[in-house]
Amino acid sequence: MSPIRAVVDLEALRANLRCVRALSPGSKVMAVIKANAYGHGLLRVAAALEAASADAYAVARLDEALQLRAAGVQRPILLLEGVASAAELEQAARHALQIVLHDPSQLAWLAEYRGAHRFIAWLKVDTGMNRLGFRPEAVAAVRAQLTTLHTPLAELRVMTHLARADEPDCAMTGEQLARFEIVVKEFGVSASPTVSAYSIANSAGAFLWPAARRGWLRPGISLYGASPTNSRPAVDFGLAPVMSLESEVIALRAVPCGETVGYGGTWRAARDSRIAIVAGGYGDGVPRHLPSGTPISIAGQRAPLAGRVSMDMSAVDVTDLSEVRVGSAVQFWGKEIPVDDIAAAAGTIAYEVLCGLAPRVPVVER
Repeated sequence: MSPIRAVVDLEALRANLRCVRALSPGSKVMAVIKANAYGHGLLRVAAALEAASADAYAVARLDEALQLRAAGVQRPILLLEGVASAAELEQAARHALQIVLHDPSQLAWLAEYRGAHRFIAWLKVDTGMNRLGFRPEAVAAVRAQLTTLHTPLAELRVMTHLARADEPDCAMTGEQLARFEIVVKEFGVSASPTVSAYSIANSAGAFLWPAARRGWLRPGISLYGASPTNSRPAVDFGLAPVMSLESEVIALRAVPCGETVGYGGTWRAARDSRIAIVAGGYGDGVPRHLPSGTPISIAGQRAPLAGRVSMDMSAVDVTDLSEVRVGSAVQFWGKEIPVDDIAAAAGTIAYEVLCGLAPRVPVVER
């Protein structure tokens, strides 16, 4: 069996939730656990956060919500993409799911609905991201349409999504907040931080924009210990990494000066070198685009990647680490190597790295 494994620290997860909650003690927290909880395991994370008193969960799609309900999760669950058909609306009713309304087709299915369940619906307002939602000028008409439903809503709430909240000085976020404030006032909702009938802030909004810390907070990436912005490390926000991708050295190679390592011969030894071959490659979720020189932790010390990441293995230059042996511990990312650093080296974001954990990698809770 390959020694590679993902270690998930559930206490770090719960601590990160507490960190988010401390930003706005009067707000409620809807933990975003879509995409298999960003690679950490949907049911595992839901159980851990339930013990930490998350107020609700948010997922992208119906199948994720149904998995939670089948596992006995009773807390409120919001479908961030809403439903994709009238049949899905019926299932959402059967399982008491909250729904996002962002498209006229969803309004039509809701108008045709004849069931007894009264939905809590979140009307999504597009304040500038131009992805999902109704534009602010359309909100009044949509709200009026929702008052004519055969089965009245239990509650109509309102939400938006910030496109550039991870950029601390971006004027666009202020503009989005101003547009949303107008909609909130039209809804007759108080602007008090304790009101829970609306939602603005994702992780970046919560940590970087105090004006967004109202209503329901929707943390995602911050729960898993990655930074909500490229401009500062996660530790600056008091966040702890939840996932560590760990492995071991499975071979050591003596590579003479001038010879190359790996596919394409992209790394050439500038001296007689000692190369550690590590179990773990892009078939496990290690980004193939990591360049030579990317730091990997071996035996508790950083050493540079040497050559291209293969499907099942990676090569690391340990010439200066004489204590490294076959079986030495390796960490691709985690407490010793921030996942944000790995993502930056690969030209991507921590979200993609964490979500890319391959199904074949066993997960160990710690």
